[in-house]
Amino acid sequence: MLICLEEGDYYGCIALLHKKILVKKTNFPILEYITRAIFDKIPETCQIAFCDKITNLNETGSSVITGTVLQMRLENHLEESLVKSIEYIRKGNDTFHCDHLSERVLGFALLNYPEIILPVLPSLLKENDRWIVRMVGVGGQYAVQKGLKRIYVEELFALLIGNANRTDDDEQCGIGWAAKTTAKFHPDIVAKFVGHMESPSVGQWFRTKVEMGLSRSKKYQDRYVE
Repeated sequence: MLICLEEGDYYGCIALLHKKILVKKTNFPILEYITRAIFDKIPETCQIAFCDKITNLNETGSSVITGTVLQMRLENHLEESLVKSIEYIRKGNDTFHCDHLSERVLGFALLNYPEIILPVLPSLLKENDRWIVRMVGVGGQYAVQKGLKRIYVEELFALLIGNANRTDDDEQCGIGWAAKTTAKFHPDIVAKFVGHMESPSVGQWFRTKVEMGLSRSKKYQDRYVE
């Protein structure tokens, strides 16, 4: 693949990536390693086209590769990377594509650029697309798990509880995952919302996820200290 890239044969690189790696059962860390190894060999102007071609292959690991590329482009192309991740999630139309991209792009962006990303989340939650709603939850749980600052976690949890009446399974899964992770690492934040949790607008599924997180919180409660 590196030889192909050095010769400007991007189609040859993608063909090898597909035949030798993507069609086989390859662990995600290996896919990420390979992506980072070839990333610098792909001209910046060709990187999105490269991702488009990988997405069209529609293999399980395709979204791991595209998510890793978009993550590496976040620093200089934040908006474009987010927009493309949403495009690929919609095109993939599957749980694993949604989750692979959500963690690596939105989740990573929220963790590293919370002041920019948090104001965007309400508009995403208003999207009439279960995958985009799920994306917010999956990205949120990633950021919280990786150490999102407490002040931003509290703002995120307020958004989650405002969407605790969802009825779609995929939406519930994403939002519930983020809620459970918040309760696990920040039970004190959940305690601030006890009154809201008792509201009829909060589904039982959301309360159950929070309770699951709280049951696992003890050994993590001192992990993040401001």
